[in-house]
Amino acid sequence: MVLLISGVALWWAAHLFKRVAPERRAALGEKGKGLVAILLILSVFLMARGYGQADGPVWWGRSPATTGINNLLMLLAFYLYAADGMGTRVTAWIHHPQLTGFSLWAFAHLLTNGDLPSFVLFGGLLVWAQVEIVLLNRAGAWKQRTGPFPVRKEIMAAVGAVVVMLVVGLIHGWVGPWPFGG
Repeated sequence: MVLLISGVALWWAAHLFKRVAPERRAALGEKGKGLVAILLILSVFLMARGYGQADGPVWWGRSPATTGINNLLMLLAFYLYAADGMGTRVTAWIHHPQLTGFSLWAFAHLLTNGDLPSFVLFGGLLVWAQVEIVLLNRAGAWKQRTGPFPVRKEIMAAVGAVVVMLVVGLIHGWVGPWPFGG
């Protein structure tokens, strides 16, 4: 559990460094980007390794209902990532589409994984995403997008989300549990 908690804490620290200590981060210049990238890679490694080794009580497990809800939330999460990149209409309404999508990813995984290591991992990352949104909103870091919003981009974002969902689902099934039920 120590590796898992360390990974989540390092993820928080690396991401919030710019928000909490902007002068220190700015002083690092371009080297700071590399440092943050290395810390994030290390945090993902620690989280993956720690999650695989962690043990704890289990309060609930997967069911057909939670798997279905999880998959719908995951599709929406992938769509929000794609929508932000494509600048679709939804980005005019949702302040931080990527962090919202990340939050949906974490919440969806909590629905299907009711054990202590999952609460540490997915719960810790969900809280991080919400804190990040609050800090960005306080800093006035959101600029509402205005149109035009071409239909072509809307379609591309939706199709992209489905394709990414299928690819990630196949990889997920290869390295872990099959995400599509059955």
